[in-house]
Amino acid sequence: MARAEHFGIILLLTTCLLATGQQVPASPAPAHREQQSHYVLGPDDQVKVWVLGVEEISDKPLRIDPSGDIDLPLIGQIHAGGLTLEELRAELTQRFSKEVLKPHVSVEIVDFGSQPVSVMGAVNHPGVHQLRGRKTLMEVISMADGLRQDAGPRVTISREIQYGPVPLRTAKTDPTGQFSVAEVAVKDLLAGTNPTENILAFPHDVVTVPVAETVYVIGEVRKPGEVALRGNATISVLQALSSAEGFGLTPAPQAAKIVRSVPGTTERKEIPVDLKKVIAGKAEDIAMRPNDILVVPPSGPKKAAARAVEAAIQTATGIVIWRHP
Repeated sequence: MARAEHFGIILLLTTCLLATGQQVPASPAPAHREQQSHYVLGPDDQVKVWVLGVEEISDKPLRIDPSGDIDLPLIGQIHAGGLTLEELRAELTQRFSKEVLKPHVSVEIVDFGSQPVSVMGAVNHPGVHQLRGRKTLMEVISMADGLRQDAGPRVTISREIQYGPVPLRTAKTDPTGQFSVAEVAVKDLLAGTNPTENILAFPHDVVTVPVAETVYVIGEVRKPGEVALRGNATISVLQALSSAEGFGLTPAPQAAKIVRSVPGTTERKEIPVDLKKVIAGKAEDIAMRPNDILVVPPSGPKKAAARAVEAAIQTATGIVIWRHP
């Protein structure tokens, strides 16, 4: 079709719209149009329908009801759920052709509501987001503005069983039989070492990023406090010491110890750690467990050092209890 003829048709249609008082629909931006073209409509999506010459259709968006239907003047109820925009436009054109000569039909999504996914835990903006089409696991996490600094080493995906099992080797069906649950390592996901783990998300998926477990380094160190176990489930005493930026001014490294809770009790056990020998490579660099407390006592009189250490342990233990009720 020649450009002048094409322009003439557009001008004629616009003139007809203005004469009938109908508003000319704005064309979506190319990227937005491409996104909408593959989108499958569902309940709670809102669409805007425009038909040349049918004044009974208002500018008000139509919400797709729980059954997947919408109601329109002249043609009544039509099933929109499960259709793309082009498929719905074709169906509307066929239905309106019984009422209007050669109907010109336009359909646009004005609000997405049928594909919610929940992103919870250690992300910057947890909550319910809309998939708006095909999205991978990483894209869903990006919709929540990415991981927080205290994000744990694994991501959990829970999926309604009607959508099939989560396509990961760790997938298991929960005890109710209603959900498939799987985990994937954050490190592998971010590195892209196994692209198949960056799976597609499905409506109503729940993506949970737990807060990283921690250990504590207290006493004569430069930066006492908690150390998050981000990339791994364990950390060695030297790694923990490095995270605390090394020794303070008056340490007694040969008298260091790990304070560890005894599971199922309120008791604690102490594991001696001669950091002086560990640094020299003459003793094992012991692995710490979540909630372990590495204590580096100060040098000086034993009684005063013991009192300082006990006070520090009580403080750290209180933090552990507070964080892990």
